[in-house]
Amino acid sequence: SELIMDFVESLEVEGGRSSKTAENYRHYLERFIEFADNIEVKNITSELVRKYRLWLNRYTNQQGEDLATITQSYHLIALRGFLHYLSKREIPSLTPEKIELPKVVRKQVTFLHYEEVERMLDAVPNEETEQNLRDRAILELLFSSGLRVSELVNLDRGHVNTKRREFTVRGKGQKDRPVFVSQRAAAAIDEYLHKRLDNLPPLFLNYSRNNVVSTSGDFRRLTPRSIQRMIEKYAKLAGITKHVSPHTMRHSFATDLLMNGADIRSVQGMLGHSNISTT
Repeated sequence: SELIMDFVESLEVEGGRSSKTAENYRHYLERFIEFADNIEVKNITSELVRKYRLWLNRYTNQQGEDLATITQSYHLIALRGFLHYLSKREIPSLTPEKIELPKVVRKQVTFLHYEEVERMLDAVPNEETEQNLRDRAILELLFSSGLRVSELVNLDRGHVNTKRREFTVRGKGQKDRPVFVSQRAAAAIDEYLHKRLDNLPPLFLNYSRNNVVSTSGDFRRLTPRSIQRMIEKYAKLAGITKHVSPHTMRHSFATDLLMNGADIRSVQGMLGHSNISTT
């Protein structure tokens, strides 16, 4: 477990990975400790890894849910990265090449057509409360920018230039990319901010936490889960039966661009994908 902590720290310090990525690796490797106990790394063998894979395949959480194949892969990727770290430090253990990842079939991509997005926007009540204006601005921004939900929740007021309708966001792998916003999305953000009477930094606030006092405003920042619930609510109100998530809005942004003649390399850049195959 001490070596795992060293490895996780090295991901941030030497590997330049985000704290969130390092935290995920720590979580996956703690599950390996849960299976194998706190054994010495020299005792990690191919047979142990085989049994671990079987254990992951049969694993269920407290809600009785299994681990998806892609999630099982993440556990093995973390273990392989840990073994590679040990190899670099010349600490005897199993060679990382011994770990083969399961084949993962990519899920069918879900996206919304333009008129379905319009129906979701129409489902937002016309009463101009802060919450309704916020919800409309979030829907417009997600569809017009292709932002990841993690990128959206971390936006502050000062990040978004609604006059120029473009700004820079830091995405996965700490990579910056330009984001362009439609006129409608910019207008929706302006309308929402104009309605707000506070000076809190977050671009989008959580209105279920009004009674907590803080000068930073981070206690009021929306979480990815809150946005997930909000999008599910409007999809249901719009009569959309397929599963709709914040990532569906990102897929919809990309698909809309491609259907209107954008080339895939441009879309790759706007989504912030390192690999064209992801796009």
